Amino acid sequence: MRCFVAYATAERQRLWAVELPAGATVAEALAAARAQSGPQDRDVPWDEAPVGVFGVRRRREAPCAEGERIELYRPLERDPRERRREQVARARRRSR
Repeated sequence: MRCFVAYATAERQRLWAVELPAGATVAEALAAARAQSGPQDRDVPWDEAPVGVFGVRRRREAPCAEGERIELYRPLERDPRERRREQVARARRRSR
């Protein structure tokens, strides 16, 4: 089966297409993508990043399905809820 492994930074998105046997796990997909990666991919947090499929968190032991996009997540710089609260507070101050 074919799956995709994705990792993105603010500067660049990387996508690896991997061929896996039926019943392969997320961890096996990551290992296959890592084997394809080059020196320009040294910053990819293969072992420690949380992972998911189409935006839904998954365990590395979970099985993959045909066509899934396995994503490596990087930490948020700021909590989006807190950022939104700050924007609302600034807008209220300006409107007074």
